[in-house]
Formats: sequence, structure tokens, C-alpha cells
Amino acid sequence: MNTIGIIPARFSSTRLPGKPLEMIGPDPMVWHVYRNASLALGNNVWVATDDRRIFETVTGLGGRAVMTSTDCPNGTARCLEAIRNLGLTPDIVVNIQGDEPFMPASDISRLVDAFRDPEVEIATLARRFDPADGFEALFSPDTPKVTFTKQGRALYFSRSIIPYVRDAKWQQWLETATFHIHIGMYAFRLGALEKAVSLPDSPLEQAERLEQLRWLENGMNIRIEVTDSTSFSVDTPADLNEARRRYDHQHLAL
Repeated sequence: MNTIGIIPARFSSTRLPGKPLEMIGPDPMVWHVYRNASLALGNNVWVATDDRRIFETVTGLGGRAVMTSTDCPNGTARCLEAIRNLGLTPDIVVNIQGDEPFMPASDISRLVDAFRDPEVEIATLARRFDPADGFEALFSPDTPKVTFTKQGRALYFSRSIIPYVRDAKWQQWLETATFHIHIGMYAFRLGALEKAVSLPDSPLEQAERLEQLRWLENGMNIRIEVTDSTSFSVDTPADLNEARRRYDHQHLAL
């Protein structure tokens, strides 16, 4: 399968402007993501950005980048525009989150392998929630949850806790049920990506502010691949400080 990875990267961010260029160790965050993606996809990785500073940073470090418009409503649309601007027609497109500097290459490979099943249109990741993280993390609307069939097909994504455990007090839920946290990296067949971008907003998406619900509401098949790895998304200055701490800890241990 001809596979490419696209890393959407905007300079503008409400909570952390200039996020892709924030330094983690000696390199900007977007370069950490790019290097990890390249371990899985080789030279078939591009950063898609609407900002010349990001473009020049990536290309200056030896990476590939493509300019896209400022009108893209989300990363999925930016991926499709990037592919069209590059004139490419890959079989599989991986939308790699530009704010997860520790995403392992093995998770990207896991998503690509899901397409050995011809029924899979979209693949994404989940990890089992660790009860040690506690109820505050489980209840957080900033931590989307997902449920799926025994065959790995997504049933629903929610900012609320799913499943609801009817016959136990909420203090006992971590002992009586298994919860899965959604990790927002996606891979698409090219036709599925084109369809996903063309679909109008859906009621569930508008309610939960989760783009993938639009795809589910329109009957698209989303495969859930469960991983044991723990990625880390940088959304706020506090997250950035934590990413720097993790980086320093990893490299001091070497």
C-alpha cells in the first residue's frame, strides 16, 4: 500500500500560540513529531502548514513541508488539501497530530496495518484507561472516551464516560468496568478521506465537538487499534512544561 503521513501544523492556537515551534530539548516540537513519523513511513512524511515560519523551520532541518490555506477548518481538511497541492494519490493517508511529540512510530505502523482488512475505511487509536490516573482524569471532558465492538469497530466516542455502569456506584466504576481513552491520530483510505471532508456537520458532532462522530453518523467504518503506549498531547503552557520535563528525564536516563 502506498502510504503517506501528513502532519497538520498551525501557528495560531488559542491556548498556546506558535505551538509547533516551541522548543523541547534542542528541537522544535514539530520536528520531534516529524522524526518519529519518519521512523514508520520513511521519506513519505510532510508537514502541512499555513505559516511560512513553520514551513521554513521544517525544510531548514531537512524535512518536507507543504503550504496550505488558512481556511482549513480542521486537520483532516488540511491533510486533503496538502495531498492535492502535492499532486499525490496515495492509498493510505495518516493524519499525524503535530502536538504529540512522543507518539511512537510503532503506533503509526499499527494504524497502517489495520488496512489489511479491506472493510476498514478509517483507523484510529485507543488505550485502556489506567485506574491509577483516577476519576478526575476519567471524568475530564478533555479526555474523549471510545467504545467498540469485539472486532474493533467503533461504536461511539464521547467526552462523557462510556460505558455508564448502571449497577455500581461511580466510586466503584474503575473496579467494575474497562474504559478506553481515544488517541486522536487517524489513517484513511484516500476515498474515505475525501468523503470525510465533504460531509456536513452532524448533530452528534455539534453536541460533543468531536469530528469523528460525523463520520460515524454517516455510516463510515472506523477501526479501533488498541495500544499500550502512552502518547502525550501538548495543548497548554503547562503541557509544554511537562513535555520538556519528560524529554529531559528520558535523556538523562540514557
